[in-house]
Formats: sequence, structure tokens, C-alpha cells
Amino acid sequence: MKWNSRTRCALVGLAFAGLFSAFSFRLVHLQMIKHDEYAGLAAEKHVYKQTIYAERGSILDANGEVLADNIPGETIVADATHIADPAELTPLLAETLQLPPEELSEKLTGDRRYVVLKREVPLAATAALKKKLLAGKLRGIYFERDSTRVYPNGSMLCHVIGFTDFEHRGIQGVEASMEDYLHGEDGYRFIEHNRAGQEIVLYRGQERAPRDGHRVHLTIDLNLQNIVENEIDAAVREYRPEKATIILMRPDTGEILAMANRPHYDINQRADAKPEEMKNRAVIDMMEPGSTFKIVTAAAALNERKVSPDSTIFCENGVWNFGGRALHDHHGYGAITVQDVLVKSSNIGAAKLALSVGEQKFYEYIRRFGFGERTGIELPGEIPGVIRPPASWSKISITRIPMGHEVGVTPLQMTVAMAAIANGGKLVTPRIVKSITKANGESLSTFAPTVLRQVISPQTAQQIGTALRGVVSDRGTAASAAVPGFMICGKTGTAQKVDPKGGYEQGKYVVSFSGYMPAEDPQFVALVTLDDAKTKSPELNYGGTVAAPIFSRIAEKAARYLDLEPHEELSKPVRAGQIALTNATRH
Repeated sequence: MKWNSRTRCALVGLAFAGLFSAFSFRLVHLQMIKHDEYAGLAAEKHVYKQTIYAERGSILDANGEVLADNIPGETIVADATHIADPAELTPLLAETLQLPPEELSEKLTGDRRYVVLKREVPLAATAALKKKLLAGKLRGIYFERDSTRVYPNGSMLCHVIGFTDFEHRGIQGVEASMEDYLHGEDGYRFIEHNRAGQEIVLYRGQERAPRDGHRVHLTIDLNLQNIVENEIDAAVREYRPEKATIILMRPDTGEILAMANRPHYDINQRADAKPEEMKNRAVIDMMEPGSTFKIVTAAAALNERKVSPDSTIFCENGVWNFGGRALHDHHGYGAITVQDVLVKSSNIGAAKLALSVGEQKFYEYIRRFGFGERTGIELPGEIPGVIRPPASWSKISITRIPMGHEVGVTPLQMTVAMAAIANGGKLVTPRIVKSITKANGESLSTFAPTVLRQVISPQTAQQIGTALRGVVSDRGTAASAAVPGFMICGKTGTAQKVDPKGGYEQGKYVVSFSGYMPAEDPQFVALVTLDDAKTKSPELNYGGTVAAPIFSRIAEKAARYLDLEPHEELSKPVRAGQIALTNATRH
């Protein structure tokens, strides 16, 4: 069959039409159907989303002193697809960033577009690195704004403040509990690079500015904290206890003015800290409180009108058999008043007061004072303690719990209970956070005092307070807690240390003193507790001889700082021998 010219032209035309139709179809397919896919691939080569980090909010004390802040720095990242010669770049970065060359070589090789090389690099170091990269015409290394979290006071308040991780998230303390306020909101920016890895500013895409974190103002007064820190350090040097805790709190508002624990650590060197040093024992340690718990017992009996302050209790001359077991007083007492049950810290007297109230009602008062539940303070890890219901008590529990045995409480719970005596019978929620403000100082929220309930009547609280004044006298167990010029109310505690394996550890005690001043208008309540203090002789290892003097020194310095006015008639010098420590008892 012969093809004429017309037929050949038609065939060639059809071939070209088919070819152009195929190209057209392919073009339409790429431009319309595959547009988003290929546009995304192209963007991955030249455009990426850059996070603009928000600056973490500061933590300040009640007077605006900085407790946690930020030092500007930069995070150094690499885009491996922009690096022409990793071998040339590795030694330069290793020297400047003080990183292992083999680690850097692995990060710089491959096709990863965003690799963090080092965070929190000081601005001086990043400036020097930028000059070296520019001089060597090396690309693929980028710098993002960052900051280093710093704590100006080192170990002071370490358990209260806590710290952050490498992602600037709060770990422990206020850093963790106030994370939502402190962290802020990161912003972002879409940026485009040319083939040389340089940003094309004209093509900068969508951008959202960051919102910096808010400032958290604590109730802590750094001046009072410094007093407490110095005294707890002195106590650790003198007595070498296994653990120690001191808390200062404003009884009317629940504001924590100071809180210190030992052992402790430097927050700036937290990588070297041991787990035992990082525990906030004020809220996570559980102890038998000993005789400080007798304020609950006496308050229950007085508030239920089972007795009056002047009612007499026969204390069996020091030994009382109940439920087949003997209960002892450190000294043999006959008939003494309810007030003197606290002044002399009689175990037998406290047991008989609890019996007059009854198991169920006594248990209710223990719970009303806040024991067995978390206080609600803005600190993570708080425990509720252990308070067993009467159904699980033994025959002698009603005589042992009143003296602070068979119960597990935290130091903070004991401080709050004493505050309820000081403030007229109200259980307040302890607070460590005072207010939240924006970075520009604008107020966001203020944490107002919270009264949970009226535990006892104001009259009962006053009656207990009168008895606690007698404790801090030459008649009581805490004569050494006295402060010249001021009336002090307080209670000693000496409890044999509980063995985790069961029973008690022989010769080891948790000694404490809890008190407030001035008695007529309490400005602060304080708790001092030392676990296994090493005294020169066992006869000195009491709350009245170890913890009470520490309270006295703290209270005297705090009164001077707070400018409290002493009573003129109480400011006269005490005669030598007027206050005898030999009268202190194991309570």
C-alpha cells in the first residue's frame, strides 16, 4: 500500500497532536493534581518552620528579689542538607562548642534538616562561632534565640524553687507547679533559604510572636529565709542530724515566709545532686510528731467542754496501766491541771483527755486539724500522711495517739495545726505563691488567704495559747525557747524514730519545737525539727534542749527584722540560773 503525501502529513499531524496532548495532560497533572505535593517537596528544600521561643517567666520573693531568671543565649542547630563538607566543619564546632568530634560528625552527616548541636550557648561564644563560619564560608549552621535558667542564690530555697530541664520545662518545686504560668507560648516563623543556605527575607512567610512567661511572686521573704538558712546550717554543724526542717508561716494568711531542709543542693549544679538531697522534706517526709501533737488532744477536750483549763487530771504518779500496757511519764505527777498537762507534757494526762472525748470524736478533731489530707500548698509531691480510723485502732491506741504516736504527719501539717491555735482556731491553707504578674508588671491574679474551716472556737484557742505560754517558762519543757521582751507560745516534741522495718530505732529520736510569737498578736509560727540529732549525752536529746534554742535564735532575729515592738516589762535581763535547762523533759 502506497502512502501519498496527504496521508503522511495527516499521520505526522496526528502524532504531534498525540504528543502535545500527552505533554498537556502531564502539565495539567503536575500543575493541578500534583501541585500541593510538589509544592510541599519544594518547600521542604527551601522553607521550614522556625520556632521563636518564649522567655520563661521569673520567680521572685515577696519583696521582688529575683530567685530564678534567664541569661540570654542561643541554641545552635544544623541543617545537614546545607553542609557541603562535614569533615571541614566538625573540628571547628568541636573546639568552639566543647563537644566530641565523633558525636558532631554523626549529626552533621546525612539528610536531617534540623539537628540540635548544643543549647544554652552564651552570646559571646556564638558571636565568635559566627565569625569563624563566615571567614571559612561554611554554611548549614544556624542560631536560634535561647536562654539559660539561673538561680542567683544557689542552694537557698532549692526545694521550694525546683529547676527546669533542657526543654525549659519545670521540674520539682514552683518551677513545676507553676509551669503553665512560667512557660509562656512559643511563636513561629516560616523562612525560606536560597541554594546557598541564606534566608530570603523578602519571602519570609507567616509569623507569630511569642508570649513570654508570667512572673511568679512567692510569699517567701528572702531576709527571713536567710535567717532560717543560717540557723539550720549551724544546727547541722552542731548536731549532725540525718535530716532537718524549719518552716516559718504567717498564721492568719497561711503565707510561708521561709522553708528550709537539710540535706540540700545547689540548683545551678543539680547534676551533681543526690536523690536524698533533692527531697522537700517539709511536704514529703512523714514522722511521728511526739508531744507537739498534744495541742490537738487538749483542744478537742476543751472544745467539747469535757474539761476546763483548771480541771485536774490524776496522772498516776508517772505510771498507768491501760489495756494491758504501761504508759509512762518522764516525771511522776499526781493531780495536775489540764493546762499543766501541756506545760509538763504529761503523756498520761493527754491520754485521759482523749478518753474523755472518745475515740470517734477524737479522730474527728484530728481530721479537722488537717491531718490525713494534703494541705493544698502550691508544691508538688505533697503527701497526706497516715491517720487510721478508730475501726483499725488497737486497745491502747486511744492512749498512744494523744501523745503523737501511731500517726504519720508532715512538718507542714504540724505547722498548720499550730497556726490554727495562733489565729483563733481557723485552719488556713498554706500558700507559697503570692501573685502572678505579666512581664510588664500588670497583675494577673492574687492568691488570697483561704480559711478551710473553724476547727475550734476562739475561746478554746486562747485557752491552749495560755497553756503554751507556760511551756516556754521555767516551769515548762521549753524554757530555752524564750526571747527577751516577748511572750512565746510553743510546744516541744521528742518522738522515738520509727524503724522502716517495724518498731522503733533504739536511741534515735526526732526532736521538734513548734511555736509562735508574739503571744498576744502572732506574726509568725515556726516549726523546728531535727531527725537523729547527735548530742553529747542522751539526756540532752530532747525537743526542749535541741530544737527550742534554735527557735529562740530564729525568733529573736525575725522579730528584729520585722520590727516587732517588745514588751517593756519583759525586756529586763534574765538573772543567771533563772531559766534552767535541767528541767527539760523528754517531750
